[in-house]
Amino acid sequence: MGRIRKNDVDRDRYLTQREGKFYYKRRVPTDLRDLDARGEHVRISLKTTDLAQARAMRDVYENADNELWSTLSEGQDRDSARKRYKAAVQRAHALGFVYRPSHEIATEGLETILQRIEAVMSPATPMPVVKAVVGAVPRPVVLLSDAFDTYKNEIAPHQLVGKSAGQRKRWMNVRSESVDNFIEVVGDVSMDALSRDDTRKFYDHWMSKIAPKEGAATHGASIGNRRIGNLRVIYREYFEHIGEHDRRNPFDKMSYREKAKRQRKRLSLPLEWITGTILKPGNLAQMNDEARAIVLAVADIGARPSEICNLSAEMIVLDHEVPHLKIWPRDDPEDPREIKTESSMREIPITGLALAVFSKYKAGFPRYKDKESSLSAAVLKYFRKNNLLPSAKHHIYSLRHSFEDRMKEAGVDFEMRQILMGHSMARPEYGVGGSLKLRQEIMKKVALPFDREIV
Repeated sequence: MGRIRKNDVDRDRYLTQREGKFYYKRRVPTDLRDLDARGEHVRISLKTTDLAQARAMRDVYENADNELWSTLSEGQDRDSARKRYKAAVQRAHALGFVYRPSHEIATEGLETILQRIEAVMSPATPMPVVKAVVGAVPRPVVLLSDAFDTYKNEIAPHQLVGKSAGQRKRWMNVRSESVDNFIEVVGDVSMDALSRDDTRKFYDHWMSKIAPKEGAATHGASIGNRRIGNLRVIYREYFEHIGEHDRRNPFDKMSYREKAKRQRKRLSLPLEWITGTILKPGNLAQMNDEARAIVLAVADIGARPSEICNLSAEMIVLDHEVPHLKIWPRDDPEDPREIKTESSMREIPITGLALAVFSKYKAGFPRYKDKESSLSAAVLKYFRKNNLLPSAKHHIYSLRHSFEDRMKEAGVDFEMRQILMGHSMARPEYGVGGSLKLRQEIMKKVALPFDREIV
């Protein structure tokens, strides 16, 4: 084996030869061995017997190690290292190269390596550009938790535009749960080192819950698919964000088959139960005023509880020939709210019970604004405690289904039912779906009888 030369001005420094092929071999600084995972020595085959080629490839590795050790010894924070790396990726792309660290460039083949070196041989080429093209800026150690912070703060914000504070929190919590679960099962792995073996471990963890070898399943396939799907997106969007668009995703083609489920009929409440039990004077008297008003509105017009919770004063139109509600997104930059589907946006005339409710609550329901989960929990608890539901299979949404049943019995056509319920239609939609006046006549036909005392 040839002698390793250590003098920094020696043209053959860090080169050694074995059976004709050159190797790059260098000792890791003693004080950095706890930080550099490669151990006491770095030893890499240069896969060439040509001394000139070996020197060129040695320079790539030498620059990479110098940059890495400088970063480690200076204790630079991860954010600075990430920004420096991202800039290197962009510089390499500007010259027509995909950025790769030097040890990966060494596997691209001699022709590609020489193309990179020739592209920056001019003395006028700025050093940051040289380092970017030859891969001399090391990838920073970015843990999954760090990458998720970047995802939240730099990548995802545009996806949250238009969502309310509650919607943003729920959207982010779902993704945060996936990341936390992965860290709990596999560990807070470096993004650069995250492998198929790691994702397989996570996959197997959920397989044991979805299809255990013994005993009953504790979870369905859908939750496992959501967890893996969230991580797949975070991984892909993180690396695209730092400029690595061709990064292979270790979460790809990893999912569980979901069985086709028989469509379960959603239970509605009989009209007699609504009028004789729920709307019976006194039965809702102990419920807080806003929750009671929302329940009455849902029962009468069949809107989703979340839609009623989040009405603002501008969406409750009483000074109109046809009093109505505008179920729209909130566009106020200070108080936005997104509506998930276009079909959910609609205008609903209010008559009878609903008109009495909104004449009293002209500004909406501040107690439950953006807190539909709190409403559902409070109402269900009250209904169960006071025996206001005929069975454990009925719930608050049963009031909404009862509204659709009343429209069917009144002979309202399918398209109009879909419009008033806020459901999507399989065929293209034409026109505006009927005037407010026409919709008002329909709402009068299906309005619930009521005692004003209950409002």
